[in-house]
Amino acid sequence: MRKTKIIATLGPATNSREKIDQLIHAGMDVARINLSHHASPAQLRKTVQLIREQSSKFEKSVAILFDLGGPKIRVGEIIGSESILINDGEEYSLGGDSSDIPINMELSFSDHARGGEIKIDDGSISFDIIEVHKRYLQIRAKNSGEITSGKGINFPGVKLNLPSVTEKDFTDIQLAIDLKADWIAMSFVRSADDLTLIRNELEKRNVKIPVIAKIEKPEAIENLNEIINAFDGILVARGDLGVEMPLKELPILQKKIVNECLQNRKPVIIATQMLDTMIHNPTPTRAEVNDIANAIYDGADAVMLSGETAVGEYPVESVQIMADIAQSVEKDVDRQNFNRYILNESMHYLDSRGSICHAAMTISNDLFINTIVIMTESGVTAMKMAQHRPRARIFALSPDSNVCRQLALIWGVTPLLVNPVTSTDKMIIDSSELLKERKFIKKGESFIITAGVPVGVTGSTNMLKIHSV
Repeated sequence: MRKTKIIATLGPATNSREKIDQLIHAGMDVARINLSHHASPAQLRKTVQLIREQSSKFEKSVAILFDLGGPKIRVGEIIGSESILINDGEEYSLGGDSSDIPINMELSFSDHARGGEIKIDDGSISFDIIEVHKRYLQIRAKNSGEITSGKGINFPGVKLNLPSVTEKDFTDIQLAIDLKADWIAMSFVRSADDLTLIRNELEKRNVKIPVIAKIEKPEAIENLNEIINAFDGILVARGDLGVEMPLKELPILQKKIVNECLQNRKPVIIATQMLDTMIHNPTPTRAEVNDIANAIYDGADAVMLSGETAVGEYPVESVQIMADIAQSVEKDVDRQNFNRYILNESMHYLDSRGSICHAAMTISNDLFINTIVIMTESGVTAMKMAQHRPRARIFALSPDSNVCRQLALIWGVTPLLVNPVTSTDKMIIDSSELLKERKFIKKGESFIITAGVPVGVTGSTNMLKIHSV
């Protein structure tokens, strides 16, 4: 059973009942909706409804991740042409609608931008800034290429006065609340304080949706520990991060971020260009296969597909290949080559629930028990169990469908929706019958179960039992 989760971005290539059905069957655990490109609220509502209906059909909890666009600077609408041809060494203006290269927002530039650099489309075309004007920049191309509307623009090393949350983001947060999104991702996080704006919006509606910080700015690296502690999860957005910072530093940064998340017990996602070749080809490169494998060996909770499933020609095959790679690599993991265990120095952070989870992991290893069942109201105990990266499979049984969907993102956790129970005996019997019915366990096998007594009280995990089927 695969433990590393797969996030697939929906888009024109996959916004249909048939494709969503196929993606779930292939192994999609989380459906990402990129709000930078998504259509109308009506279309968004339809997409969410399709995901919910098809996941119910498979009896599989599939989380929905709303990815806020943030203050992303993009190439604006190109008037009179589909694209702009760029020639190496030639000069262009970049700024308002009258510029050679229009941008999607009004910016005010200052003299400190002089001598800086601009990169468009994840750095495929670069420019030097040679003149600074208040509303536009005069730039010189460092290579040739073609620019189309909507492509991202980066200003590495140039400080721009941009809001953490845009007006569109505030509108999209309301949509996330109305459509009961399971996770929200915040783009271009620079400090832990950025979270306040989103949390305030959620609190106004008395809603709790976990928020993921996307690490893609140099400022985020400078404030990494504070961001990890403040947010509910971390996404390593290697596209913008690799443009904003020297490319040679990206592998080191990826491992550093994953390790910090593991030590601070926060879920972490690796994203961008994991199977980029499969946007147009049915098979990946060997380098892409190794890239996914390395993320799994590092201990990431999830790996993410973007263009591969949003606009690619082989979206279902991309998910299937990623699932196959994960299952293959996970057969090889051990204490020498995988961040399976949290370092002992950090054990003082354990509370009673964490201690019970640590005990369950130890017992499962000592007795070669391959199944751990977590009875959970809030999902917290299941997350704590996953943070220990046990060899055993983790089944999180919860009567709350929202909790089940949120847990779909967490490493190693298979969430199962169950009916509420009122007694410990019935809870154990029902969980045993469910695991047998779903063919997760056979008669004569044992599993470890943790729960709270009295049953149904959030945060009361205080029981651990070895049960034979």
